[in-house]
Amino acid sequence: MKTINLNTITLIITIAFLVLFSSFENCSALRGNRWRKLKASSTTFNVLDFGAKGDGHADDTKAFEDAWAAACKIEASTMVVPSGSVFLVKPISFSGPNCQPNIVFQLDGKIIAPTSSSSWGSGTLQWLEFTKLNKITIKGKGVIDGQGSVWWNGNGGLPKTKPTALRFYGSNGVTVTGITIQNSQQTHLKFDSCTNVQVFDITVSSPGDSPNTDGIHLQNSQDVVIYSSTLACGDDCVSIQTGCSNILVHNVNCGPGHGISIGSLGKENTRACVSNVTVRDTTLHNTLTGVRIKTWQGGSGSVQNIMFSNIQVSEVETPITIDQYYCDGGRCHNETSAVAVSSIHYTNVKGTYTKKPMYFACSDSLPCNGITLDTIKLEASQRSNVPFCWKAFGELKTEIVPPVDCLQRGKQSSGGIISSKESSC
Repeated sequence: MKTINLNTITLIITIAFLVLFSSFENCSALRGNRWRKLKASSTTFNVLDFGAKGDGHADDTKAFEDAWAAACKIEASTMVVPSGSVFLVKPISFSGPNCQPNIVFQLDGKIIAPTSSSSWGSGTLQWLEFTKLNKITIKGKGVIDGQGSVWWNGNGGLPKTKPTALRFYGSNGVTVTGITIQNSQQTHLKFDSCTNVQVFDITVSSPGDSPNTDGIHLQNSQDVVIYSSTLACGDDCVSIQTGCSNILVHNVNCGPGHGISIGSLGKENTRACVSNVTVRDTTLHNTLTGVRIKTWQGGSGSVQNIMFSNIQVSEVETPITIDQYYCDGGRCHNETSAVAVSSIHYTNVKGTYTKKPMYFACSDSLPCNGITLDTIKLEASQRSNVPFCWKAFGELKTEIVPPVDCLQRGKQSSGGIISSKESSC
């Protein structure tokens, strides 16, 4: 029997150990890579992985619900709607309040609304809704298409209640950027009872004759910034309603549409409060009004501390408007109470108009106070009327074109008809 020398045994053991160690290392590496991939993918939820077809015909609502349910549980997760696909989605709510914060809704594909009456039941106020969330972002190069023409024309037996395309409710830290919202059934983008909102680099696109298709609608929301966006619609490009304060709109292109409006406020004797709004560095083309404040008779509350500056208008019917006798259809009655309007400033408003340069129709019982006009140059592009003022008080800071002889100097009180308590907020 041959004896294996010690060196040979040592060599065999060494080789076996190296092979074993190498295998262990490779397995560990594979497990590590797999774990890293799993960890990376565990925060990203693609609707295609949840059964969405993305063919524009199949109902993908359930896949969107399931993807959201998974993303909702993980902080800073991302729900992906991928490019190259069209997703048909029925009315849906992406809901908190038990969701984790900092969720991203990455919209690169296209979402379309159903046009059959069976998808809408008796009607709903919104189509895509995000509610009671903390730090939610919608971003991407995708499209939300309400396919609203069937609603505008009253065809297909659809319910009378037309939904908002994209609505945020009761949320804090909302960002919407990059996306396009088009052909909404009614309002395109709405923020209700939200705080700390940023909207930028978005596009809204609907025909100028599409009814009530506001671009961006704000209600009971504070600390909102809207900028670097193009808004074309059939109603107000931006509508600022009661309960709004600390609102900044800048570098926005508006048109077609009805302009940028505060209101309407005070309808059906309600109380309305809006304050600290700035609209600047904005262009309006082919719109009904430029920058406007509109209130109903019989309301209460106040609109105050409003600044409109660096506004460029082109072929706008009436660039500057305050209308405290606003009446949108129906029969409106004269009433004594009003939403108080004060500290309204216009600086560097220039361009062309087609009907009337300025229109200040203020309440008999509660006149407008603190209107200032500075560096206004508005030229008629066709035969037009002179500025109109009624119960409007304020100051001309510079020479105005055209001349505004109707603005009364100083300040007018309500004469005790309406107390400061009734008009304060």
